[in-house]
Order: sequence, then structure tokens, then C-alpha cells
Amino acid sequence: MTRLERVKEDSQRVAEAIAAALGVEVEIIDLDLVRVAGTGKVRNDVGSRLLRGFVNKHVLKTREPVFIREAGYHSICLSCPLTGNCFYKASMVYPIIAEEDVIGTISLIAFSDEQKNTLCARTASLMEFIGRMADLIAAKVLETEAITEKIIMASQVNAVMDSVDEGVVAINSQGVVTHFNLSAERMFNIPKKEILNHHLEEYLSGLPLLQALRDPGGFTSRECFVQAKGRRLHLLVTARPITGTGGRPVGVVASARDFKETQKLAYEIMSAQQMFTFDDIIGESRAIKELKARAGKIARSQSTVLITGESGTGKEIFARAIHSASPRKNRPFVAINCGAIPESLLESELFGYEEGAFTGARKGGKPGKFELANHGTIFLDEIGNMSLYLQAKLLRVLQERQVERVGGSRLIPVDIRIIAATNSNLQEMIDKGHFREDLFYRLSVIPLTIPPLRERPEDIKLLLEHYREHYNNLLGKNIRGYTPRAEEACLSYSWPGNVRELINAVEYAVNLAEGELIDLDSLPLALQEGGGPPVETAPRVPGRRGWLTLEQMEKEAITSALEHFGWTEQGKIKAARVLGVSRATIYRKIARYNLFPRNGREGTGNGERIFKNHKD
Repeated sequence: MTRLERVKEDSQRVAEAIAAALGVEVEIIDLDLVRVAGTGKVRNDVGSRLLRGFVNKHVLKTREPVFIREAGYHSICLSCPLTGNCFYKASMVYPIIAEEDVIGTISLIAFSDEQKNTLCARTASLMEFIGRMADLIAAKVLETEAITEKIIMASQVNAVMDSVDEGVVAINSQGVVTHFNLSAERMFNIPKKEILNHHLEEYLSGLPLLQALRDPGGFTSRECFVQAKGRRLHLLVTARPITGTGGRPVGVVASARDFKETQKLAYEIMSAQQMFTFDDIIGESRAIKELKARAGKIARSQSTVLITGESGTGKEIFARAIHSASPRKNRPFVAINCGAIPESLLESELFGYEEGAFTGARKGGKPGKFELANHGTIFLDEIGNMSLYLQAKLLRVLQERQVERVGGSRLIPVDIRIIAATNSNLQEMIDKGHFREDLFYRLSVIPLTIPPLRERPEDIKLLLEHYREHYNNLLGKNIRGYTPRAEEACLSYSWPGNVRELINAVEYAVNLAEGELIDLDSLPLALQEGGGPPVETAPRVPGRRGWLTLEQMEKEAITSALEHFGWTEQGKIKAARVLGVSRATIYRKIARYNLFPRNGREGTGNGERIFKNHKD
């Protein structure tokens, strides 16, 4: 179908109006020389193709209008077989041009002497008139094409909107609903034909789309409670204003997701992380076997678990194994290190916050780790580093199974199992007033203590072999084992860093080993020297079995400073100041080295000697 054929009805009306006004006949031809419209003698030939059309072909080619005063005798007509015997008396042919493209012609035709006299007497004015009619038809063609394109685009947009899982709602500047996709119909249980062209508030209250008109950027993932036909829906809504000419907002489009479905997606993402079972815990010692058996029994329970043990013994791995063996195994496992996050941030991480709760709080608020762990397990590592204020809030969660976001007033029920862990002596912290006794009893319903590696030496060789194979595969090496003296050094070492230190030592050795066996010189320096690192805190000097590494000195300096000033947030700020580093660096180093208070005591021991001349 040619472009003129799409507007043939309009073209016919234009032709008839011209013919009635001027008393001449009108013919409109497309690029294929087919009559799209015609009057008088050519009216019955509409839809047929011109047999010759020499004049029309010339105008289509040259893009210039032509006036034939004596039909059949013009130079264009000389090659026509009807030369001198044309059934036209005279004609005026004008090209129809739409956006630089010639799409056809419009002609004024004289079949009688009277009509010929009309064309000859008013040639100039009629040529200008027919040119304007050509422009009118071209504009109609462009308008029709634009409308058709918009209809196609609207159909495509509707198809895309209906294919997404999120509910999509659009309103104009008055709040009248202009779009409502299939997912929105299902979500709100409202048919599209019922809500379209009605004010949003008539059907949905609590959906803050009009607010987005006043906010240039709209909002993202705002938590909303929407009333829809008597139902209360908990949604996450993202809205963006629609701008018109001049950048003024003319409406809003929003997408809505079910909050629970979003949580479920978060669960699935979190569940994709590596989970451990009791079979993944390496060890054949009696202590580990008994611990795994006891943990397996309590895994089926809903009771709170407190895991204690030195740093690096694998407390989080046991927590994950308990979760994997529990009825909650297909639900989220959320872990958070309470000692690696500043107190001011830890509260919002655990409990979440409402919009506007503090400077920098994102629009719509944010759920905390307790909410994200709903129906699953939350692992609170380094619980001994939690402030007394947060301990009180945690106690309330344990008692009431409800959380209240920072800056909020509503209580959110949570179904979670709490597993806490610490390498601090909580009893000593209770005696010093640094840990709540009532919280301790709430947490230690089921206590588990993981023995240090030095108390189960029979597991060391198993761990050495397991991680040798692991790093062989990871690093593309082919290390077959350990030399006798390397193995002896590993078995006699006290492993103060426990399994974590052993893993790092094996990775180090596999990287450095050049032959098929790991020899003593491939092991870290501490293992080569034998025994554990010395307990003195001052740097070693020549003649005393070598030197402390810079990393060991850094760990000792930070630990000593925190022992002196305290492990509270204020203590960490003071420690950072005297050490000449930022507070963020102190928190990063604590997390990196997994530092913790010595025996649960603060401000005692070597730290006082090192900082005795400092005046804060």
C-alpha cells in the first residue's frame, strides 16, 4: 500500500471539494500511477492504473508543476500515441511532496472548453491554490503515519508492560490513571477497564504517586502500605515523573513489587552463597566428633545457640552447618560481624531504618538484617563487641520476636533463629558491667564451645592434606605432600590462629613450593622457627629468635591501644587518634585481623605500658 492509499478517503473528499468550488475535475495519482481519488469522468476509474501518464511521470521525476494549455500538443505529449487527439482539453499537474519525498500528484483537468477557459484565465492563482492542496494532502499523510506509529509504539509499550512481573501504574498530573498493566490487575485485584480514566485515590490509597510529581527524581524502592478493595498490601514502589515540553512533569509512572516476594528473592540470592554441612567440617578427633554430634542434635531445635571459641576455630562454619541441618535450611542464613561495624551503623544494619531517620537515610527506608533473615537464621558474630544499648534492643528481639526500625514506630514480627558467637570471656565481661547478664542467659540456651586446634592435634594432618589438595586445584600446582621436617614443624606448632592460620599457612606454602613436596623453607616464618609466636608485645630484637613482622607489629599495636582505651566506639576513636590513622582504618584492621579483647579484660596489661606517657 502506497502512502497516498492510506489517506484515499481524505483525498477523495479534498478532490470533490475542489471540483465543486472551481468547476473543474480533479485527479490524485500515487507513485504507482494509480488513481487514488478522482471526480467527474475519472471518478469511476479510481483504483485503476493510468495506461500512459506521461505528464504525471514527468512531474514525479522533476518534482516541478506543469500546466498543459493544449493537451496533446505539449512537448511532454509528443511521444504519446494520443498526440493531437487527447481526451483532456487542458490540465494542471502539481507534485505532492511529504518531507522531501514525492509521493504522488494532484491534477486539475478540463474536459470542456468552459473548464479549459477557467484554467487558462486563472492559471497563476490556481497553480498556487493546487500547490496548497498538495501540501494539505501531504500533511494528512504525515499525520496519519505519525498516528499509526504512535499506535504501534503504544501497542509495543503495552506488550512490554504486560510482560513484566511488576505492577506498573501510570497517572497524569491530575492523578487520573492512564496505564495499568496485567501484573497490576493481579496485584491489586482490580480490572484495567475499571480503574482506567479514574482518579487513583478512588481505588488505591497509600500509593504516593502524586508525591513524585513534586520530586524531580521520584523515588526508588520505597516501602508502602496500600489499601486496595479492603486489602492491605505491603509493597516496594519505585516512581518516576513523566516530563513534557519545557521539562514540566505531566504524570508519573510507577512499578510496584510485593515486599514478601522481594524478600524471597533476597533469600534466594543469599542462599546461593556456599553453605556448609557437618560433613564439611574436617576432623576425626574425639572432641570434634562429639561437638558435631551435639550440634547435629540441636540443629532441629528452634532454641538460641551461643558458640564460643578462639579466633579462627570455625565458629561461623559450625553456625552454617547447624542452619543447613535445620528445618530452616531452605530459608536465608544472614551473618553479621558485630565487631567490624561502628556502633552508630550497627543499629541500622541490624534493625533497619525508616525514611528520614537520619541524614543520608535513603528514600523508602531499608530493612535490617533481622527482617532479611525472617523465617531463617541470623548469625551474630563477635557478640561481645556489641554496646549495652544494642544489647538491650537485642534482648527485646529475643523476648518478643519483634523489631522496630530506627526512626520508626511500628513493630515488625520476625520468625528467626539466632546463633551468636564470641571469642571473648562473656562471664568476665558481665562481672565488669560490659555485658548484660540477662542477655547472656538468653543467648546461651544451648552453648557450644569449639576447642582450639592445639587441643586436637590429631586433626592437624587431616587439615593439612585437605587444604593442600584445595590449593593445588585452585593454583594449578601438583604438590604431593610435605617433607618429614615440614610435617613435624606443622604438627609441633601451637597454631594460635587455629584453623584460619593453618589455611593461610598451607596457601602460602603451596604458592612458594617449587618441587613436589612442601619443605620447611616454604612454610611461613613462624612455623619454621617452631612453637607459637612469643607472648611479649615489644618488637623482637636480634638474638631473640628473629624479628616480628610488620603485620604482627601492627596487630599488636592496635590490640594494645584498644586494650588501653577500650573496645567501645569511643575507645576505637581514641586508639585511632594516637596511632595516627582514621577511625575507618581501625575498623578495617579489626575485621582484617579478627582482633578481640584479651580474656575479655579492657584497659590492662601491656597497653598501659605502651601508652603510659600519652595524655588524652
